[in-house]
Amino acid sequence: VSVSLSNPCRRILNWDVIYYPKSICALKGSTVNMSCTYTYPSPNIVQTAFWTKYDSLPLGVSEFPNLSTESEYRGRVQYFGNNINYSILSLSNVTENDQRKYYFRFITDKPRGKWWGAGGIALSVTGLQVEVPGKVIEGDKVTLTCKTTCNLTSNSTYTWYRNGLYINSSTKQLYLQPVSTEDAGRYSCAVLGQDLRSPEVTLNVLYGPKNASVSISPSGEIVEGSSVTLTCSSDGNPPVKYTWYKGSSSVATGKTFTLNNISSVNSGEYKCNSSNDYGQISSAAVTLNVLYPPKSVSVSISPSGEIVEGSSVTLTCSSDGNPPVEYTWYKGSTSVATGKTFTLNNISSVNSGEYKCRSSNKLKDINSDIVTLNVLCKCWFTCFWLIIFYLVTVP
Repeated sequence: VSVSLSNPCRRILNWDVIYYPKSICALKGSTVNMSCTYTYPSPNIVQTAFWTKYDSLPLGVSEFPNLSTESEYRGRVQYFGNNINYSILSLSNVTENDQRKYYFRFITDKPRGKWWGAGGIALSVTGLQVEVPGKVIEGDKVTLTCKTTCNLTSNSTYTWYRNGLYINSSTKQLYLQPVSTEDAGRYSCAVLGQDLRSPEVTLNVLYGPKNASVSISPSGEIVEGSSVTLTCSSDGNPPVKYTWYKGSSSVATGKTFTLNNISSVNSGEYKCNSSNDYGQISSAAVTLNVLYPPKSVSVSISPSGEIVEGSSVTLTCSSDGNPPVEYTWYKGSTSVATGKTFTLNNISSVNSGEYKCRSSNKLKDINSDIVTLNVLCKCWFTCFWLIIFYLVTVP
């Protein structure tokens, strides 16, 4: 602290103490300098000068207590001055308990040469506190303030920290405009050159769901009878809620959706919807392709009815399966053809017999029931109808 005196040797013939500044706002833990100039009539000579926290004599004492001798101040008080006309009190590591007025007292060599300066200097001690808005939504214009309980006397430069890391900002306000999810975290502030840092305060940024996706477990092929779990992942604040859809129909809620003893009816497209108070988003659809062995194997004959030698007959095999089935035709135990249909052209008696089809995929082979082809001889068939005609027409 520098003191400028227009004429330090001048003696004003009255008793006076002038304090500056009249009040000080200081950070907790910092060092404070309080100054005064004083005058007195000549030919007094100052023998003792000190500072005190009292504005009147305490009971039972004849002199104001010297601040430097009091236990609560011991080791924290230093005096600077010339014992002629100015004095500086330097008080270090200030706390809230130091908040009060401080007064200067000097004693000269004359019997009645004592003076105490009224008014004093009022000391306020403050901590630092980060003030954040109560509700912050992504995209808002947000201002954080490094707050004190009194206005700091010095023209302070501030520093800011997020999650303990320095942020390049030097003002009392930290502007986040617009605020993003990356700005969320623990904030503290400090005054440059001081050790004190404010307690951390959390900035909670609210935002709608983002990045919804679905995973399938176990991965790989899905076989009928197994269990499959779909898991939806999404980011949001407040935490998101999940709804599951098969096609356009809602089928479940919750982060996971498990299908036990899965069957072909569970095949289809699934997606999850992620929602909170600030929006909703749907994942891309995932397809469940449930594999199952052949089912319901059957054989049909076309045309139906009696089979006459020389005609054509088509056997058709029907079956359901995933992956798609392949067909093999058997007469007795002998493989005779492949494919969904088996056509016998210009059929003869040698084609009579028992037929079946085998429906196969990589999961299983299933045989149809046996069908019997009974091929009638064409000559017998013609004779049969001639006899019928004769019996009907001849009296």
